[in-house]
Amino acid sequence: MKKKTTVFDVVLAVVMGIVCVTCVLPFIHLLAVSFSSSTAVAAGQVAFWPVDFTTASYEYVITGGKFLRAMSISLQRVVLGTLLNVVLMVLTAYPLSKDNLPCRNLLSGFFVLTMLVSGGMIPTYLLVSGLGLKDTIWSLILPGALPVYNMIILMNFIRGLPHEIEEAAWIDGASPFQTLVQVVFPLLGHSLATVGLFCMVGHWNDWFSGMIYMSDPANYPLQTYLQTLLVNFEQLLQSDTTSNIQEILSRMNARTGRAAQLFLGALPIMCVYPFLQRYFTKGLTLGSVKG
Repeated sequence: MKKKTTVFDVVLAVVMGIVCVTCVLPFIHLLAVSFSSSTAVAAGQVAFWPVDFTTASYEYVITGGKFLRAMSISLQRVVLGTLLNVVLMVLTAYPLSKDNLPCRNLLSGFFVLTMLVSGGMIPTYLLVSGLGLKDTIWSLILPGALPVYNMIILMNFIRGLPHEIEEAAWIDGASPFQTLVQVVFPLLGHSLATVGLFCMVGHWNDWFSGMIYMSDPANYPLQTYLQTLLVNFEQLLQSDTTSNIQEILSRMNARTGRAAQLFLGALPIMCVYPFLQRYFTKGLTLGSVKG
């Protein structure tokens, strides 16, 4: 029987439509500004469609090299950081999910405590500096190698798996590590996709770590580079004095340049998110067994 449409359904659809539009329009405006001429942008003529279409801002991004270098550093961080996060989360969540683990409650409380209290920025900086990690990509990855909140999500998912599956593996002679790798790990697909995406977004959006641990701007990840870009883009433009760059700069201004780089900075995560978003609900609530 077809469900009857109620007033609440209509109101909800309208409200959600308005929310979606308000989320999408800023990106459309940003894209329009990035493809518009500096004169049209300065005159306030650009809304949601490019005026005096030009690709000068994107030519500057490709030619300058700083943006592409920063993006490559961020991509390395996302790949290495997410892999390390997932490995440590699985290795931590699996034993903590077992009721027979000695001092389980004490260990779990220790991890939860780190979510509430940390050593602070200065001790963390001194530790990273003392280990010789400054100006390396590991200074961006290791301080947050184990995301405790995501680990707890994963731990609760593992606790929901039927214990009989592991018992069958143990009867067949599997060790705890073999049980984890060959039996439990294949069942974590949706949950790993969820926490993995959380980790990816966290690494991609973090700009403060690069500001603290990178003394050389050439080592900035993308978000740190974009933060400096928003603050002093005019000075960065003036520092480019080569003839081909100057020709490109004559067709753009600081606002169009910012718009192009900000849009490109958000584009990778926007492309990845739709493919993993469908795992969110299943990853957070799924407790059944795959066949």
